Amino acid sequence: MRIRIFAYHFLAMFHKSVHAQIFQDYTNAVEFPSSPANLYDPIRYILSLSGKRIRPLLVNMGVELFDASHVPASLPASAAIEYFHNFSLIHDDIMDKAPLRRGMETVHQKWNDSVAILSGDALLVKAYEELVKCPTDKLAPLLRLFNRTALEVCEGQQYDMDFEERNTVTQDEYINMIRLKTSVLLGCALQMGAIIGNAEESAQELLYEFGVNLGIAFQLQDDLLDVYGDPKTFGKQVGGDIISNKKTLLFIKLRELLTADDEAEFVQLQASNLENEPDKVAKMKALYAKYDIQALAIYQKEKFTAIAYEKLRAIRVEESRKDALFSLADALMNREQ
Repeated sequence: MRIRIFAYHFLAMFHKSVHAQIFQDYTNAVEFPSSPANLYDPIRYILSLSGKRIRPLLVNMGVELFDASHVPASLPASAAIEYFHNFSLIHDDIMDKAPLRRGMETVHQKWNDSVAILSGDALLVKAYEELVKCPTDKLAPLLRLFNRTALEVCEGQQYDMDFEERNTVTQDEYINMIRLKTSVLLGCALQMGAIIGNAEESAQELLYEFGVNLGIAFQLQDDLLDVYGDPKTFGKQVGGDIISNKKTLLFIKLRELLTADDEAEFVQLQASNLENEPDKVAKMKALYAKYDIQALAIYQKEKFTAIAYEKLRAIRVEESRKDALFSLADALMNREQ
């Protein structure tokens, strides 16, 4: 069993690392116009919230795995990934009517929906502005990968919205949805780094699959934190998925296992809101506990984590160069926010 030192604190350590400072310095040097303020102030706001910045980190780590000398050349790709991710968050929060993002007001809540939509669109354009700063000989494969991923993220979001209108969603459908909505962007970030680091295509694909499977496990962990996380550290509304009747893996597994004795309560909770049922979250958590849903979700999270590790182990580079990625994966799977 690989020993991963200080894995749990890896993310906190990264924010104080040299790479974090290099990326911060790069993005700080990018100036957004002062006018119109209602277009660019929301962009500055969402980027100032920082978050974990896992995706730009993955671009850098993808480069380092193969050739660390190309890290400076990867900074525009890192920024493009971060801008695209935040563009998608702005729009997702509107669709989900989410009040909080990273413990602060969402953009549409602080301004309004129209401002948030347009600022998100501008941030997407800024992502492409960064991408074209990448090495010219790598631009074609980077653009193909980025465009494919951007479309897949949109497909995943559409599936997510479609599921809201459906009575039943299968586990496989849900896993595919989160693969598209969340996981492919992690795989994309790593493969973009591998491309800039001159990795062979077979190694690029393995690293991409590592990222995708890690991303699925990451989202399953997020689903678990939404129900069982600490409100002080989670940064979002705990129980938000339950309140909005979101068809997460926990919801899907409960519906599969639900007996006739609990069907009426389940249906009643789905039809309720916090105004007419202030204990909705607590009652759903009681049903989850009755059917041991938390353990079932943890099992799936660990399954995809194991697949991710297999893909990373298969990459033919010196084993010690993989340590940082293994440590990052461990930290993500044990995070509290």
